Amino acid sequence: MRILVRNEREFYYSNPLGEEIILDDYGNKTGEKRIVYSEPVKCRGNISPATGSVSIEQFGSVEAYDKVIVMCDPDLPVTMNSVFWIDDLDINETYTNYDYIIGHISRSLNSISIAVKSVDV
Repeated sequence: MRILVRNEREFYYSNPLGEEIILDDYGNKTGEKRIVYSEPVKCRGNISPATGSVSIEQFGSVEAYDKVIVMCDPDLPVTMNSVFWIDDLDINETYTNYDYIIGHISRSLNSISIAVKSVDV
């Protein structure tokens, strides 16, 4: 499966680097942690319109997802914990305003399909 360049849209993704301990105003540990993400990477891919059904052929039986990103690079270094900026490309310094998370990843020899779910952060 090949993707036409004119059908590609710009989006960003970021992978988790680890966790950091949250400190209060006085520098004391609060007992909570936050995930630290890498700097967002700009990509282009075919992003489907909003959907709501499950594709048994590609993803098996999974939770509902909102969009599918299809790219011709099966070696895209995304994991199940990666986050995406698709609809809102306004990225801040802390990389916490992402709008999609991964529901499922399906890799083939020539492409990758990523089912993403919308989140409110």
